[in-house]
Amino acid sequence: MSGEEIQSLRAEALFVSDLQRSDPLSPDDVRRTVSENVRRYGLRGLAARVAEEYGDHPETAVGRMCWCLCAVEEAYAA
Repeated sequence: MSGEEIQSLRAEALFVSDLQRSDPLSPDDVRRTVSENVRRYGLRGLAARVAEEYGDHPETAVGRMCWCLCAVEEAYAA
């Protein structure tokens, strides 16, 4: 799996979480949530949940994914 694929997977794991961009989040919070959701849903399960959310909430999904990509990049930068 390439670095970009790993970052995408992490963003998907954050996307399906209950965390919101308005929440005060530390990098540890993001990493912990990503780990929990990867274990909980697996690769295919994450993709299915993301697709479901895009179908249910297309008006907010793109903005949320952009936030997730940025949050993951910051949390795993070190």
